[in-house]
Amino acid sequence: MKLINNGGTDRVIDLMRPYLKPGHQFGCVTPLFSLFAFAELRDALAELKQVQLILPPDDDGLAFLGGDGDRAARNQLQARWLANQCAKWLDVSVELRRAHGPVPQGAVVMRAPDGTPDQAVMGSFAFSTDGLGLTPSNPLNLIQASESADEAAQLSRWLDQQWATLPAQPDSRPALMETLLDMGQHRAPFTLYALILNHLFGSRGDEMDEERIVKSATGIRNTVVWKKLFKFQRDGVVGAIDKLNRFGGCIIADSVGLGKTFEALAVIKYAELRNDRVLVLAPKRLRDNWTLYKANDKRNVLAADRFNYDVLNHTDLSRDGGISGDIDLSHVNWGNYDLVVIDESHNFRNKATHKGKESRYDRLMRRIIKEGVKTRVLMLSATPVNNRLSDLRNQIAFVTEGDDTALLEHGIASIEATTRKAQSQFNRWLAMDEAEKTPSRLVEMLGFDYFTLLDHLTIARSRRHVEKYYGTSETGRFPDRLPPINIKADVDLAGEFRAIRDINLEIRRLTLASYAPLRYVLPHKQAAYDSKYSTQIRGGESFFRQADREESLIHLLRVNVLKRMESAVSSFSLTVQRQLKDVQAVLAHIESHAEGIEEIDIADVDIDDPAFEALLVGRKVKVLLGDVDLIRWKQDLIEDRNRLATLLAAAQQVDAARDAKLAKLRDMIEQKCRAPINASNRKIIVFTAFSDTAQYLYANLAQWAKASLGIDAALVTGSAGIQTTLLGLRKNMGSVLSAFAPRAKERPADMVDEGEIDLLIATDCISEGQNLQDCDWLINYDIHWNPVRIIQRFGRIDRIGSPNQRIQLVNFWPNMELEEYIGLEQRVSGRMVLLDVSATGEENLIEQQSGNPMNDLEYRRKQLLKLQDTVIDMEDLSNGVSITDLTLTDFRIDLAQYLKEHPGQLDTLPLSTYAVTTSIDTDIPPGVIFCLRAEGAVAAKGQQSDYPLAPIYLAHIGDDGAVLLPYPQAKHILDRLKRLALGREMPDDTACARFDKYTRNGEDMRHAQKLLAAAVSSVVGKNEERAVASLFSPGGTHAMKGEFAGSHDFEVTAFLVVLPGVTA
Repeated sequence: MKLINNGGTDRVIDLMRPYLKPGHQFGCVTPLFSLFAFAELRDALAELKQVQLILPPDDDGLAFLGGDGDRAARNQLQARWLANQCAKWLDVSVELRRAHGPVPQGAVVMRAPDGTPDQAVMGSFAFSTDGLGLTPSNPLNLIQASESADEAAQLSRWLDQQWATLPAQPDSRPALMETLLDMGQHRAPFTLYALILNHLFGSRGDEMDEERIVKSATGIRNTVVWKKLFKFQRDGVVGAIDKLNRFGGCIIADSVGLGKTFEALAVIKYAELRNDRVLVLAPKRLRDNWTLYKANDKRNVLAADRFNYDVLNHTDLSRDGGISGDIDLSHVNWGNYDLVVIDESHNFRNKATHKGKESRYDRLMRRIIKEGVKTRVLMLSATPVNNRLSDLRNQIAFVTEGDDTALLEHGIASIEATTRKAQSQFNRWLAMDEAEKTPSRLVEMLGFDYFTLLDHLTIARSRRHVEKYYGTSETGRFPDRLPPINIKADVDLAGEFRAIRDINLEIRRLTLASYAPLRYVLPHKQAAYDSKYSTQIRGGESFFRQADREESLIHLLRVNVLKRMESAVSSFSLTVQRQLKDVQAVLAHIESHAEGIEEIDIADVDIDDPAFEALLVGRKVKVLLGDVDLIRWKQDLIEDRNRLATLLAAAQQVDAARDAKLAKLRDMIEQKCRAPINASNRKIIVFTAFSDTAQYLYANLAQWAKASLGIDAALVTGSAGIQTTLLGLRKNMGSVLSAFAPRAKERPADMVDEGEIDLLIATDCISEGQNLQDCDWLINYDIHWNPVRIIQRFGRIDRIGSPNQRIQLVNFWPNMELEEYIGLEQRVSGRMVLLDVSATGEENLIEQQSGNPMNDLEYRRKQLLKLQDTVIDMEDLSNGVSITDLTLTDFRIDLAQYLKEHPGQLDTLPLSTYAVTTSIDTDIPPGVIFCLRAEGAVAAKGQQSDYPLAPIYLAHIGDDGAVLLPYPQAKHILDRLKRLALGREMPDDTACARFDKYTRNGEDMRHAQKLLAAAVSSVVGKNEERAVASLFSPGGTHAMKGEFAGSHDFEVTAFLVVLPGVTA
């Protein structure tokens, strides 16, 4: 007997090959059976006269796809074809017996056609690539080969003896063939999608197992609110509860119209069932939305769930006493809440405070979140757009109790640094050329830490996302959006009122001196006033001077006058009248030689416009008349008085009978009621930014609509109250909105006698958080300069599950070109104030960021132009990415659902499993989507990087080898994968047949290998391409130390082949 080194030219396979000739015989006992060893000898084995094979009793340990040394062979992507070839060979040529227990070593005997032993090998080897010497093996393996006919015969007799002692097992061959044929079959695209998700999330411990997260024992699944949720909403609730448990907080930022309130109510009920105490903080205008669901009220569709949470207004945090609803604020135990739900949480900015005074934000953080019991925080936010990443950081601080390193063990070293870096990258992206400025480029630039941060703490689904991945069979469809109707109405039917551009010139000439006493403080007195009234900003780094605040206010007031002119001449008249009265009051004060004068209260200027909120920092300024330049001040005041008086006289000439815009609105309402776009639906909402305009419209339309059209009307405003022509209806928001949208509000049948309202005139107090989808027509009587507000308004009727087939948006525009109209704002407000349009619909006046597209008038011009032709989604507002592009919660839930319905199935799928399908969507080109797993040193290197999905990398490669989506675009790749897989729970037989035809049943995988090389190149970088050449070469690579090394560095865990669609 001689020893075999099993390397170089002294390998087991070199001893076998000369004797594997046609007509010869072959006997083998082996603990393993590798398809790649079979592939090496396939042609020779097929020609043998007889093959006897002894295998262990269990197929699971046979390692058909080999070990680490076979990675290069697996990357040939031929495993499916090899499995089928091996099964065919077993069926035709092999006699098979099974050992009673484990096989401790291997043996092969080659015999001549007459059965005479030619050569025998025995020892520590198997029928595998390392056992045959094709890949490096353990040097301690002891392998011996016969050197004489006697030694060969002796080993042959031993093998015959083993064979004889093992009974024939008729079932063993079919079972082995079934295992191989299963490996060789085509897979369903949806199975492949689930398998890739399993590789991504299955071993991370954060899989979304609903039963693990939402404990059945609480009884949550028996509640009314749970049963009312759609599948996508239940998934959102499960995700939110998981994040609340793991991180202490969650931001639900689903798009407008997807039902965030009900998702939050389900989370609240789950907390209450666990005896948690819950506080809901809501804007005052949305308070009734929340109090209704805890009230013993017939309109409360969730009454059976007996909710017991507390509801407070955001503004209550600024108060130390008084009553809010039925709660005495002086006795609230702030630190005793287990869960706080913050509706419209984007309104909680870390705002500047005067002289260190505690803000609402600070008080919420200190009193409720940090003090007392451990408090979890659920935030409901408008879909954030990434121009204001600091807003998001402020919300994240509630979750982390302000601890910048709270997510250290989850891969985020510093939340502050992560969001700051993302903001700077976003600003860099803004400066790029239009051709380069793509959303995919931005995702790459933002950095994986930011991606990870959002994925950990946010749940965000867009309308498109729900339609694509959940379908509309359960929810009902979104209504079709008809193209907007654009109306440019004149001001005066008599044609006597001056054009807006002329009015604008007069507005620009106003000094508005009555609102800026500090402007006239004598130079040597200014320092004292600065010291007394300035406001700390950015944590005390700098100060916002009260004088600057006044100037900001002045510019904003000018804009406000213009906006009111554009809204309604009646509102313009009232505003001018108020300003004239203020000027006269200041002049009278000066003439009376009073000692000092207090600044006019902002509330007297305009209560409706949220743009003023940022200026409410600081306290009332008192100026001593001895400290100001009275001559200059009086001169400016008199000039304002004269100009305002002239404007007022002109405006008061245009009454309702001469109001051209009002006449056009009346025509639109009548036209809609006479010819509804949905059968017998006569409902209309008219939105305006100003309560003055709303009251004016109601006064001039309500009785006309009842008399002429037979419909009842209602007025809903925040400051001017609620009115309706429907007799007997209580004048509160809940009653009025239930009468306007009885289906959406689920009004009880026994309240039908209350009647219905068909015309609703409202301000933006109901532009958020209300489901009014019974209505199918929405009119913007004045165009908000913030495009977000227009989308939020339309979201009241543009909702999932709408009973309407189609819906209509009507926009009233000033009677001038849009470019000129936008230019008015720029000229009126000057460079001092740039209104920062964020997805929250708020406008930020103090922290100006030049170059910010949401501040940029050019940006706004583009969006408003777009709104003339189509209704755009919130996600489309930003040219960047939405938060919905960056979270993976839905995919985790898909995986959990699959594992629940198919337990154990994914565990049996081999490496390099693939599926074949075709793309119907034009935005998903043909090619291959690869799921790669980094191995060895590369895997360790990936874990140390900021890439959150390491060691798994996804890449979508086009048929021409171009990288369609690189691994940083993981969310986008998974989106495509899901769209390709949905509804395809069976193999795509037509696509599979086409694929088998051009690959010869999976044997010729050269095209897929070429695309795999491109995928690996896209991960390792262009400078590593020379290493990729070794991807398919066993026995070493061409990479230098420290570089990615091709074959040993990446395992193809799964891939989806996307064929071109067949043209009819």
